[in-house]
Parts: sequence; C-alpha cells; structure tokens
Amino acid sequence: MKGILVLEDGTVFEGLSIGVAGEWIGEVVLNTAVVGYQEIMTDPANAGKIMILTYPLIGNYGVAAKFNKSQRCWIGALVIKEASRIYSNWQAEDSFDHFLKREKVVAISEIDTRTLAIKIRDQGEMLGMVSTRKAKPEALLRKLQGYRRQARPAWIARISTGKITRIQGQGNGLRLGILDLGLTRSLLKQIQGLAGTLWVLPHDTPAAKIQGLKLDGLIVSNGPEADPALPAVAKNLKALVGHLPILAISTGHEVMALALGGKLKRLAVGHHGVNYPACAPASTKGEITVQNHSWVVEEDSISGRPKIAVTLRNVNDQTIEEMESKALRFISTQYDPKSPGFDELHPVFDRFRSLIGKEKRS
Repeated sequence: MKGILVLEDGTVFEGLSIGVAGEWIGEVVLNTAVVGYQEIMTDPANAGKIMILTYPLIGNYGVAAKFNKSQRCWIGALVIKEASRIYSNWQAEDSFDHFLKREKVVAISEIDTRTLAIKIRDQGEMLGMVSTRKAKPEALLRKLQGYRRQARPAWIARISTGKITRIQGQGNGLRLGILDLGLTRSLLKQIQGLAGTLWVLPHDTPAAKIQGLKLDGLIVSNGPEADPALPAVAKNLKALVGHLPILAISTGHEVMALALGGKLKRLAVGHHGVNYPACAPASTKGEITVQNHSWVVEEDSISGRPKIAVTLRNVNDQTIEEMESKALRFISTQYDPKSPGFDELHPVFDRFRSLIGKEKRS
C-alpha cells in the first residue's frame, strides 16, 4: 500500500505504508538520534507530531516493553527512510513492524528523509499530513490548510494523571510532588531515587492543594509544548514560585518562564536529538545534552529580573538551556536531564536536593 506525506507548502513525498492505514495531520518534526526510536515514539512530549527519523535504518534492534517511556505510543505519524526486515538484539521481545501495528501508528517508509530534513532545516518546521488512503495531493493539501484554522489540540489534559497518586521512593526522606504535564518512566525513576515519598499531581492541581501537601519541593515535568493547558498551569505555578523549591524540566521550564512574566518564541528548527552541546556562561567546559523542544524562552522578557541567572546556554544558537534563582528557589532546565546510567541521578537533581536542603535548614 502506498503512503504520502504532504507539507503545507505543497511539497509531496511518496512512499510505502508500514503501519496502520489512515491519515494524520500534525507538526512535522525531525529527530536526529541514531537509536531510541521506541523511546521517541512513546514520549508524551511528542504527542500528535509527525515524527521524521533522520537515521536511515529503523527497527534493526526490535522493541522491548522496558524501553517504553510511557504506557503507549503518542506520536501521530512516523516517516522513515527504511524499515529493517529483521531485528537482532538480546533484549528484543518483538519486531518494529508488530509494534507499529499494535500501537496503531500511521507510518510510511521509503521516503527521502535526507531531502526532507534539508527542507525542514532550511524552511523551518511546518504542518504536514500523512495519508495511506487513495487521495490526490491537492485534496490532502486542502484538508491541511483547513486544519491550520482549527484550535490547537489539547494533549496535556489527556496525558496527565487524573488523580493525586502517592508513590514510595528510595531516597532520603524528601517529600516531593511532580506536576504531571507528560511524565516519563525514566524521569519518575530518577525522582524515586531522590525522594522518600512523592505525589504525582494532575496538571491542573490548584496551588493551595499543592501547598497543603507540605512538600519539600515540586518538580514540573516535561510534556507537549504550546498546549492550551499551559497558560493556566503557569498561572497556578506563579502562586508557588518563591514559596516552594521548584525544579522545572523542558516544557516545565517554559511554564516557569511564563509564570515569571516571560515570553516564549518558536525556533525555526527545534532541538530534537541526543547530542546538543551546552555550556555555562564565561566557561569553556561544555556538556552534551538531550533536547526535545521547538520553543525557547525569549531572553529579553526575563533579562530585567536581577534575581534570575542564566546558568547554561545552547552552544549552537545561545538559547537559554538552564536558569536558576536562589532567591526564588528554583532551577529550570530546557534540556532533558537524563540519567548518566547505572541508576545514577543527573547532576541537576543533586543541585535541587541541595537547594531543598538549604531551604529546610533556613
């Protein structure tokens, strides 16, 4: 069965259907990671997106339940160059082909992803439509143009937990809350290693309710960007800033900026991959970070706040990757603080623990 990708500028890419039959309209996003296709597809932050994987061969190591970042696949559609016919990995439990069909993913292969990546790089991220049904490109383009006038899909309300859930941790007794905008299993595992007890909170939990839990600190998780729920989350978070130590991550970082009265701006081409260099100001020591965002904090909108320090920048475009305020008691990271491995905590969690420790002593 044939498949087609139509971009909103009218460009057409034709390929073959490898998932379920159907159509999907969404933002076309590139991810440059060499491995991790299962993690990318099950990351709630990618909800509804048409994901273009730039690595040319996908599926060669199969899939396994342990690598799911959440309970299901969230992307809207997948576009790749070639799907591997075989898989080989000692951890594999099933094939990539079966995974696509089980998760009901609309997916196409045999697409010239190099040309597509160059186009997105040069012209910026845009809307697209993937279809495996018999339809002329002109008809699909009309559907796509009509979609632009519709309201943005609300994903966070579907992804976030529906009730406050208490979870036992393995940490040192800290009582932490997680405001769930799209919490991943890998992030939860790190926080469990940090906290003695933690509460996973719905995205719309009122500030008074959060304060009533008598938490030692709050973590605002990653999730879909530019979601209709974010302004209300930011307004709610504003009531907590300065009253409770906060660690805000990725989309949580963007919400923190809004809570501080800042603004966001969209990148022409977002940062989606595992090898983005970041460096502290006035330092020559850099680090490689995992990033997955199309929006960043508009620096001029927060530059007038003397209590806020930019502590990490993207080396490629100098956008803000981390900011901190000891006076307002928060750390905020645009990058995704992945574990270095062997169940270790990312260093930013140790800094957050120190921030809480100082607060408790004071």
